[in-house]
Amino acid sequence: MQNKKTGRTLILVILDGCRYDTSIEQMGLLNHYVENGLATRIKVISELPSNSRSLYEVLMTGVPTYKNKILTNGHNSLSGEKSIFEKVKNNGGRTAAAAYYWYSELYNESPFNEKKHRIQLDTENLIENGVFYYEDNYPDTHLFADANFLLQYKKPDFLLIHSMNIDDIGHKFTSDSREYKAVINRADYIIGQYLNNWLELGYQVMVTSDHGMDENGLHGGTLNSHREVPLYIFSKYYRNNVDEISQIEIAGLIEKLLLLHH
Repeated sequence: MQNKKTGRTLILVILDGCRYDTSIEQMGLLNHYVENGLATRIKVISELPSNSRSLYEVLMTGVPTYKNKILTNGHNSLSGEKSIFEKVKNNGGRTAAAAYYWYSELYNESPFNEKKHRIQLDTENLIENGVFYYEDNYPDTHLFADANFLLQYKKPDFLLIHSMNIDDIGHKFTSDSREYKAVINRADYIIGQYLNNWLELGYQVMVTSDHGMDENGLHGGTLNSHREVPLYIFSKYYRNNVDEISQIEIAGLIEKLLLLHH
């Protein structure tokens, strides 16, 4: 289950629409690891515009929006940048994702056809093995089970798990709602069902978000509530002592943790 060249593996969990402050308030398990010195928590300032598809590309490539050309959620073209998926493959590793279908459109094939692209296994694509969903309320319980299947049977060196439940609830009920806080609390619980197994298998784990959510159920602008998101890092190789980073730095950080620069 190790990268052929580096011996490093990593799972990236993206909780779409999760605010930094609410993650501290509601994610007791992740913050328990932080309190005990077993994980690091960092505030991330997301790139602009603080919208999903643009920030998926930023997270996967480290290239700002004006350069990567994925300017809006409506830009469904394939990425023109070199992504983490491509770099892992070029380094002899295996890639997988349990994620929203926009990831398939960015890195595998566009447009997405649910009759053809929902499950993609043993392909030559940048995401070699993928289970992609296309409803924003696709349950996190099912998503993490999809990811567990990929982990168990495909043994990826880099696995992306991308959840839409928090974003979906935030748009429907706003960030001030009980529902929004509850879905973040529940995501923490669901991660807890798998975290020990991931760590025991030797995976480094990162949990972050693309953007936040405001009290009107919106994002896309420049408010702190739109841009401040969490990053939790579980890795013995992470040594930096910083409180805040730019989202543009995350792709490079993943590359360093996977030794893709070497």
